[in-house]
Amino acid sequence: MSQPPLPVRVPLVTQPWGILKSLQMARRNILSIIPAIATKQPMVSGKTGKRWHMVMDPTAIREVLQDRLDNYPKAMVVKNLLKPAIGESLFIAEGAHWRWQRRTAAPVFSARNMLNLSPIMTAAAERSCDRITTAGPRAINMADEMVTTTFDVISDVTFSGDDSIDRDAVHVAIEDYIAQAGKISLFDILGFPDWVPRPDRIVSGKAVRQMKRLADTAIEARAKRGSNGTPDLLDLLLEGVDPKTKRQMNTAELRDNLLTFIVAGHETTALTLSWSLYLMGFDQAAQDKARAETQSVLQGRAATGDDVEHLPFIRQIIDEALRLYPPAGMLSRTAQVHDTLGGREIIPGDTVMIPIYALGRHEQLWDDPDAFKPERFADRKSIDRYAYLPFGDGPRICIGASFALQEAVIILATLLSRFKFTAVAGKNPEPVMILTLRPEGGVWLTAEPA
Repeated sequence: MSQPPLPVRVPLVTQPWGILKSLQMARRNILSIIPAIATKQPMVSGKTGKRWHMVMDPTAIREVLQDRLDNYPKAMVVKNLLKPAIGESLFIAEGAHWRWQRRTAAPVFSARNMLNLSPIMTAAAERSCDRITTAGPRAINMADEMVTTTFDVISDVTFSGDDSIDRDAVHVAIEDYIAQAGKISLFDILGFPDWVPRPDRIVSGKAVRQMKRLADTAIEARAKRGSNGTPDLLDLLLEGVDPKTKRQMNTAELRDNLLTFIVAGHETTALTLSWSLYLMGFDQAAQDKARAETQSVLQGRAATGDDVEHLPFIRQIIDEALRLYPPAGMLSRTAQVHDTLGGREIIPGDTVMIPIYALGRHEQLWDDPDAFKPERFADRKSIDRYAYLPFGDGPRICIGASFALQEAVIILATLLSRFKFTAVAGKNPEPVMILTLRPEGGVWLTAEPA
């Protein structure tokens, strides 16, 4: 009896590569440097310029992300790629500088504030439906459509009421930056200091300057004008105060964190939705089940924040898409002290990687790991907390996780209640990670009224 087909995946390495081959492959797709045995073993170590360890053992992962957080700060390669755009913001900062920013920003992402922002997500889902309907029966690249939709959301929750902001310019600047800045340099792999120029960062400099200029303009205008109705993300950040030190963010700190939320907030959710829709085109039975749930709950209207808890199968689809195609497919840390992880010696300067992509497909942690089975998330308690890390974990877990999940459920439920999506033959996307795990080639689907 033949096995059912599997959704697209990254071909993992079956033999060791030298440093130049590794660089070449990493610039094309970071995930292609993951050895296939990383889906079978609890830990894999090697040396490519520097000593490295890939950790897939949940206990050891907990030690890195939770128990010994300060011993494993984010790797310099990650900071070097992102610092020109987002400075010492929450995503990059370490120690006390990170802690006070996290305390200041945490209330911004409270459940109440997220629910207050949900009408913006509902409105964006409605506009997406309108565009899909207008496009008619032809094939649509739903990856592009989801980028448009989630940027709609993040720009409305950031710049609501500010007509002076050129949102298209912000979008273009962010896309230009992501396209260039994520390409790993040989200098990064070899551990060269940050002051050594990287060609791709020089190329992306114009986009960075444009992003910062637009963000500064928005912050200064809002500080003068004040809030305009329901507080949006920018209002909440402007009002934020660290409860411990009473410190508030200055304009540069606000700008860097705002850009972090804008870049991360629309890119990662767009990818989650794109891969979810690819999987719906791949598995029509799951799509039919999802549509039945959404139509029963929504009764023809768009989904709202209040509907999210009543759409469990939609959430399972999103969780499974995040397992198979995590937007952040790899976390990288640099060891600061001598340590032991999973029985292996770690020395200062070692790169410790958590390949989230391999973790989600690990044979010892998941049944039939390469298959699309959303029902595996029906019982969340049965899943090891450190076997499933689409948003990281520990004190540095993604601060916007609840925002992203609420948005993804609202948009996916609305689309599936209105349309039947069918995959276009011969148009499978290729999972490629530069900064994030994107469906290269697009997610091409036809949409007909459900």
